[in-house]
Amino acid sequence: MQTPDASPNPAILQELVKHQMPFGKYKGKLLCDLPVSYLEWFCSKGFPPGKLGMQLATIYEIKINGLEYLLAPLKRQAKGPQR
Repeated sequence: MQTPDASPNPAILQELVKHQMPFGKYKGKLLCDLPVSYLEWFCSKGFPPGKLGMQLATIYEIKINGLEYLLAPLKRQAKGPQR
């Protein structure tokens, strides 16, 4: 029996610093910049289905576990060179 590949997918983290919330109170805000309180609300009510739900659950786990530093270099890279 083969086990699934458990290695992290860096593309998921890159999406968190590039994609915006498509609806609601924080529409247009980058997923990585959503407040923890908003993510906690989703966690209690249920994350939306599909890719967005996975992204929101991922950023929630990153934030509640104090791992936001992992996103800092990706955020700088996503912004591009400073002028």
